[in-house]
Amino acid sequence: MTKILGLCLSMMICFGCADGNCRSQAKPVENKAMDQKNMKISTDTVKVYKYDGSLQCGMGKPIAITDMQKELQGITVYSTENKSDGLMRTQVCGSPTGKANVYEIDRSQLTEAKKRGFKEWTFE
Repeated sequence: MTKILGLCLSMMICFGCADGNCRSQAKPVENKAMDQKNMKISTDTVKVYKYDGSLQCGMGKPIAITDMQKELQGITVYSTENKSDGLMRTQVCGSPTGKANVYEIDRSQLTEAKKRGFKEWTFE
């Protein structure tokens, strides 16, 4: 019985370390974006998004990330990506995929982005 418990404990430690839980975790590096107008480093950024319009089973035409970015004209965009919101969805042809165009902007411009129909990205 004790051999089995020892084996189980050894396996738990082994498998637990295999997925990185035993490794030291470095602190995340703060994301710094460069403001191209006056070359200042901005550390107070926020991500905003709009769903891209893609639908399951290839239905619907997704809006390209560069096309949607035009809606943010006048707002400095530091990074862009298309990603899933990670929410569970029913698998039905024609229903939304949950893919969104995500843009990193200055937090001071969040209100303006919201006026243009964007929402703050909170899915991570």
